[in-house]
Amino acid sequence: MAFVLRRPFAVATAIKQIPKSSNTAVRYIHNSPFKASSKSNTSSNFAASSFSSARQTFRDAFKRTYMQPASPVAQGSGNLTQKLLYGAALVGGTMVATNFVFNRETREDGGMAPYEQSYLNETFLHTGLGIGIIGVAARALHTSGWSYRLMATNPWVVVGLSLAASIGTMFGTFYTPPENYIQKYALWGGFNLAQAAVLSPLMFMSPAILARAGLYTLGMMGSIAFVGATAKQEKYLYLGGPLLAGVAIVAISGFAPLVLPATAARTLMWSERLWLYGGLAVFGGFTLYDVQKILHHARLAERGIVKRDVVNESISLELDFLNIFIRMVQILGMRNNKR
Repeated sequence: MAFVLRRPFAVATAIKQIPKSSNTAVRYIHNSPFKASSKSNTSSNFAASSFSSARQTFRDAFKRTYMQPASPVAQGSGNLTQKLLYGAALVGGTMVATNFVFNRETREDGGMAPYEQSYLNETFLHTGLGIGIIGVAARALHTSGWSYRLMATNPWVVVGLSLAASIGTMFGTFYTPPENYIQKYALWGGFNLAQAAVLSPLMFMSPAILARAGLYTLGMMGSIAFVGATAKQEKYLYLGGPLLAGVAIVAISGFAPLVLPATAARTLMWSERLWLYGGLAVFGGFTLYDVQKILHHARLAERGIVKRDVVNESISLELDFLNIFIRMVQILGMRNNKR
């Protein structure tokens, strides 16, 4: 049965190759014995040879040999390796190109101070930890069936509850002093769980698409963060105002499918493009702005003007990562459907 499932047309191929002769004798189990034939021995030998060749053909149809074509798993592994190498080359090229274009004027104070470096490293550590919590929690919620219940809920209810949970825990984390670290980390964990609850339906996507989207997001944010860390002090802090205007436009375009009718196909198409590619540009700019803002806060904290709070700084980078990652997943999914 396993060979029939593997090669479903083997039986038909074998039957077609049986010689069609009117002199072929077939004996069924429920039939009575054949009477002696009046044919010559030459006719009997021909029938026997026909049966033997047909039986051999039937056996060859199901026989496993060492010359079988490679399995799809081996081909998939080769394609995955090629895609990973291509993605790594793309990430490296993006880092070099971004640094060359946007970072021609580097810092003139001898590089990053040790306090700024430790502050930035701790912020990146909390950012990575938060992204890891979101990924693990989203996977756990998806396997428990949360994604199906979420997608069956009214979208306005999902939007309202997700905004309330995210904004509430985020501002609760912001306004909790770092000395009260138990409450602060509890609210920070609640913020990450709220993001995981909303993003759990992404687990319906192919793992290969999610891995590539994560790699591209990491490369994009890494290259932009490198530019912001090595650029002149406060060089890109002026981008805060224009980026807020841009994110407002992107947010409005994201609500277009909930408001516009399905007949407005052209408007929906342009709003989707604005949400995807405009969002990539806006949140890439926010990454650059946030890295320079973190370094600015590090200098203020070193002088005692503000408190050292890397948890608050990490939330901004987490939001940048999630917004870029979601758009990368959607772009890769659209390209995969076109193939």
